Amino acid sequence: MTDPVPVTPRPHLPAWVRAMRPQQWVKNVLVAAAPVAAGTLLAPTVALNTLWAFVSFCLISASIYLINDVRDIESDRLHPKKRLRPIAAGELAQPTALGLAALTAAASLALGFLVAPMLGVTLALYWLLQVGYSLFLKNQPIIDLAMVASGFLLRAIAGGVASHIPLSQWFLLVASFGSLFMVAGKRYSEMRELGPDAGTRASLERYTDSYLRFAWTMACTAVIMSYSLWAFEQRGDAELFQLPWHAISIAPFTLALMRYAYVIDTGQAGEPESVVMGDRVLQLLAVAWAVPLAIGVFL
Repeated sequence: MTDPVPVTPRPHLPAWVRAMRPQQWVKNVLVAAAPVAAGTLLAPTVALNTLWAFVSFCLISASIYLINDVRDIESDRLHPKKRLRPIAAGELAQPTALGLAALTAAASLALGFLVAPMLGVTLALYWLLQVGYSLFLKNQPIIDLAMVASGFLLRAIAGGVASHIPLSQWFLLVASFGSLFMVAGKRYSEMRELGPDAGTRASLERYTDSYLRFAWTMACTAVIMSYSLWAFEQRGDAELFQLPWHAISIAPFTLALMRYAYVIDTGQAGEPESVVMGDRVLQLLAVAWAVPLAIGVFL
């Protein structure tokens, strides 16, 4: 008697929705970083503008995902996970995907310029950089790290410009080096999981694991230092119970980065959003960081 052939469960979402990668839209919550750091997120106008910035980035990033998957259709078919994406799997035709990419980009830019001109400019810059990355720069070592990291950085900037919030030097440093930390860690995990000769990303052939380890270690150190300097500057006489809540948040913040670095080192940080959504220890540390930070910022 032969064993039954396992049946792959049918996806709940249609192919055109899955091709826009809604599971990766969690990255776009970075638009709330500037309003949170400034303590203005709870203001109705700021909250609404932040929501629109989030929606705009979901649309513009969906456009980039569609273009990228059309561009990388052959290499994606060699990847154990990416081959299941709708375009690589043949579930969504390439002309349809490109038409949807144009539609989502147009909708995002229209919404962005309606909310705030600088938000529209930020979205347009994001689209241009990411399209350039997808078409020309993704196989260039170091430059590919900078291009992907710029996507995270522009998300963080977008939340500030949407509500005309000044961005401090410490905020920009944390956002910049935090973006580099995640991207270099992603490449390191890809190399650990697939090896440099897997044929799925040409730039991996030019990296060494020691170089990528240096890059994400350097970035992590810079993030902790920049965040700590910002936190120590925030203490005021009006803090609840006269405790340095911003400074207290440094400890769980550092532990969360150490936990994420542990996941990187095991080669399981190929998709940052999957790490954040699936690692319970990291989630607990994030809560332990968010509580004192929220007390320090909002109370």
